[in-house]
Amino acid sequence: MNVFADFETRIRNAVARGIGSENLDLSRIAVEPPRDPTHGDLSTNAAMVLAKPLGQKPRDLGERLAELLRADPDVASVEIAGPGFINLRLRPSFWTGHLAEVLRLGAAYGRGPDTGRRINVEYVSANPTGPMHVGHCRGAVVGDSIANLLAFAGNEVVKEYYINDAGEQVNVLARSVFLRYREALGESIGEIPAGLYPGDYLKPVGAALAIRRNKELLQMEEAEWLPIVRDYAINAMMLMIRDDLKRLGIEHEVFFSERTLHSSANGNASRIAETIQALQARGIVYQGTLPPPKGQLPEDWEDREQTLLRSTDVGDDMDRPLVKSDGAYTYFAADVAYFADKFARGFQEMVYVLGADHGGYVKRLEAVAKAVSGGEAHSDVVLCQLVKLFRDGEPVKMSKRSGDFVTLADVVEEVGRDPVRFMMLYRKSDAPLDFDFKKVTEQSKDNPVFYVQYAHARAASVVRQAESAGIEVPADAALADPALLALLEDEGELGLVRKLSEYPRLVLAAADAKEPHRVAFYLYDLAQMFHAQYNRGRDVPGLRFVNPDEPRLTLARLGIVRGVASVVASGLKLIGVAAPDEMR
Repeated sequence: MNVFADFETRIRNAVARGIGSENLDLSRIAVEPPRDPTHGDLSTNAAMVLAKPLGQKPRDLGERLAELLRADPDVASVEIAGPGFINLRLRPSFWTGHLAEVLRLGAAYGRGPDTGRRINVEYVSANPTGPMHVGHCRGAVVGDSIANLLAFAGNEVVKEYYINDAGEQVNVLARSVFLRYREALGESIGEIPAGLYPGDYLKPVGAALAIRRNKELLQMEEAEWLPIVRDYAINAMMLMIRDDLKRLGIEHEVFFSERTLHSSANGNASRIAETIQALQARGIVYQGTLPPPKGQLPEDWEDREQTLLRSTDVGDDMDRPLVKSDGAYTYFAADVAYFADKFARGFQEMVYVLGADHGGYVKRLEAVAKAVSGGEAHSDVVLCQLVKLFRDGEPVKMSKRSGDFVTLADVVEEVGRDPVRFMMLYRKSDAPLDFDFKKVTEQSKDNPVFYVQYAHARAASVVRQAESAGIEVPADAALADPALLALLEDEGELGLVRKLSEYPRLVLAAADAKEPHRVAFYLYDLAQMFHAQYNRGRDVPGLRFVNPDEPRLTLARLGIVRGVASVVASGLKLIGVAAPDEMR
């Protein structure tokens, strides 16, 4: 149950019953946690948003609404604050009843209802020219966590990787692999020529190709061997990339090849050509000229008629060319055809997780969505800023194996999957991130991933303590006994339940905003409250979770412990991090 959504409904019903809702927009009423917890459990803007349409002062209307809300059996007190905010404090019985709901639902607590929406989340989509590096790592974790959140929120989600295998960069890859192939056959290749990929990761690819083809390719002209080596190299790189992603616990359901958009078969037009033709028939694509760019005119600028998308009609800052002067399609043409393909597959929302250097794509992808779908689908672009690596405050040097960057495999191998995934989310994705190898492996409160995982391990340890003391601990559903949980009276215990109640609202908001860092922040706050309550028991024995002399109170407190463990495990699963029962 979402407590905040529940009270939004109660307040709207109270308004309709006691004031009347005709010509009132009740959808603007919101309920959220107060900024200062001492002000109450819930805060609503109802009086603020309804005062003007009702012609009343917010505080005066707030007093009327307060009287209506005091009649709710779950409300202990109502106060008016500031210009007209209404703060509610709920009865302890409401919170213990909510804890019972948390225990009954278990892993399903916080899950949204089926929305019927199909969402495509495309992330990573690195050029298949080498191993994943740390820059790809952040986008991979953010995209995977967004997909998990959207699915948990009740949507049908597909995780997709777009293989950029149609550009000149894959021809460069093929020539680089061919050089390593010649090297594997015994030739001295000398220094790697400028423009080719120098990384040692291509040596085994060239060696494997030499075993498969022997000297066969040496007898061919480039035009003949290039497509053979290109296909082989792309497949080898994608195997490497998939292996790198598995190190992070990431598996895409769809790998979409860009080349399929350009290819034609049996005399049919390519999918890009078909998309352009369809948009031309709707008047969205036209032949026209673009004004010269602002500022100094480039020497190569051509005042010529081009095939253009009317993207300014749907929010872009300029119409976009689809065909180059040599007749080849632009990269943007492939983007349009790719969106059209997703839309044809039934997706209503397309999420793109891109590097911060792709900020210029936001408007154009939003325009593509409106143009192709006629407003029936939309795109949402999430940008990820750079990651800087440090070791005890000193910048990390580059990897020799990769040539000029630190690989994802290097990072995961050194610190493990869980610290990498958690810390990649411990800043908002569009903010720069510093990743220090030493700090993320510390076992202290200053290391967020350790602190949160330790909360789950500590919860499991508390249950083991109870069992060692001879207390039989039943399943969570059996602990969800209102009469048993009514024994919980301490403010710290009830405060934990209030924090648990925020989880459904938090995950739905994080999914809607495509901001998985909210989950990481929430888990740290919950862990902090749980550790604090545990430590209070060290100072005040009567507050300990396990007290063999009071077995029923112990079981009630174990209900809190199990509730915290369940929510921590749920949140960690959403961001792809393990919830251990022991920490070593």
